[in-house]
Amino acid sequence: MTALQFFTTNGLRTTAPEPELLRRLARIKAVLFDWDGVFNDGFKDAEGGSPFSEVGSMGVNLLRFALWLRNGHLPKAAVITGQHNPYAERFAQRERLQGVYMGFTNKPEAFDSFLAKHELQSEEVAFFFDDVLDLPVAARCGMRVMIGSSVTAWLVEQAIARGDVDLVTANSGGDNGLREATDAVIALLGNGTEVIEHRVKYSEIYQRYLSERQAVVPEVVRNAR
Repeated sequence: MTALQFFTTNGLRTTAPEPELLRRLARIKAVLFDWDGVFNDGFKDAEGGSPFSEVGSMGVNLLRFALWLRNGHLPKAAVITGQHNPYAERFAQRERLQGVYMGFTNKPEAFDSFLAKHELQSEEVAFFFDDVLDLPVAARCGMRVMIGSSVTAWLVEQAIARGDVDLVTANSGGDNGLREATDAVIALLGNGTEVIEHRVKYSEIYQRYLSERQAVVPEVVRNAR
């Protein structure tokens, strides 16, 4: 049984053989997330806000912990969104992401800032995204996970044809596709059982990770243009 067989049986799509996915994943030191359509269904309130699910939030936390266990240090994490979204900022503050970049409709600007700030190479970033504005960033990242949706099926095929996607979830953002995505990457990392066991026991190892995470002071970057 391959690492992703459970997920592919349930609709996850891959665009490369598992050894290639593992090669890509071996370089990952950071996780980057689009917001709308990834953490939610993409609908906004009158002020431009869109919320997040606790299911997706836990997935992000467990993925950061899994990378912490593998790499021995806290992975860098950030959100890039085209809107000024109070929910995204609240999430970054609560979960102690290293950054949240808001108001960037040209997302490579924020991506370049994130890379420079944390001295990262683009191939060291895993990117979770869902729409056309994200493709210029996805094209450069080491691991590209697209949150699928029946209404973006044509775009998904275009993104695959461009070579900008490694995994496509079966579930949409509104159906907690982000959790499917993070769990699939943890399965690829191969330490999922260890991750769950430490979190269930609230072990000293998990508490050490959590202490490091909580010491992060998120950088909030607002693009005024």
